[in-house]
Amino acid sequence: MTIRPPYVAGQFYPGQKEKLLQFLSHAIDFKSARIPAKAVLVPHAGYVYSGETAAKTYSQVELSRTVLLIGPNHTGMGKSLSLMSRGIWQTPLGEVPVDEELGALLSENPLLEEDEEAHCYEHALEVQLPFLQSLRPDIRIVPLIVGTLDLKKLEEAGYFIGEVLSRSADRILIIISSDMNHYEDENSTQEKDQKALAALLKLDAAEFAKVISRHDISMCGFAPAYLALSAFKLLGVHKATLVNHTTSARVSGDYERVVGYAGVLFE
Repeated sequence: MTIRPPYVAGQFYPGQKEKLLQFLSHAIDFKSARIPAKAVLVPHAGYVYSGETAAKTYSQVELSRTVLLIGPNHTGMGKSLSLMSRGIWQTPLGEVPVDEELGALLSENPLLEEDEEAHCYEHALEVQLPFLQSLRPDIRIVPLIVGTLDLKKLEEAGYFIGEVLSRSADRILIIISSDMNHYEDENSTQEKDQKALAALLKLDAAEFAKVISRHDISMCGFAPAYLALSAFKLLGVHKATLVNHTTSARVSGDYERVVGYAGVLFE
């Protein structure tokens, strides 16, 4: 069985179990009422920058036992749509198994290619796991890394995923891992992020793609979000709510090279 180790522990988030649990216990509101959302969008930067936004988002959603994790490809490795349908992912908090039943169903589509290479060294999905483990220790995942901007392929894959999830007897939460605009000044980042989020909240994939292109918004998870918006059409998603938006400048004090972070709930 494939064991996927925690490649970015100690870099993007605390590598020691005690320190990681300390961060999570302070960041997550374990007593808040939770919504059985169908999807969430959460950031994936280092916890010092985006952990608060991720925690606020996860604090409002009722996790399903199995979640579909969709994130961008930062490494350039692997297939254009890289599925990991079996195996175990490790973090300092323990092991997270891949849901092989859902993985097998998704792997029936040739667009979703079995590929472990894209998941090596990729941080976008790994950084989500400690949040999931702390909120639901029995969590299972199916990881999908998106490395293509081919809108037709993304739409086809999204429709297929929507069909599979809509047939499930149990709710399966989709987690979209994405940061917002990258490495422009604070004013530009705020302006571009608001445009991207306004389009995303409309749940209109075509409009979302137009806005991202027209305004040259460097949202790294655009492709995973576009794919998810296509899936939403079959999942009855009718409402999107912005939970939190911030930028790296709040922590770094650097207002010239800024990254934006947002949390969104989809119901």
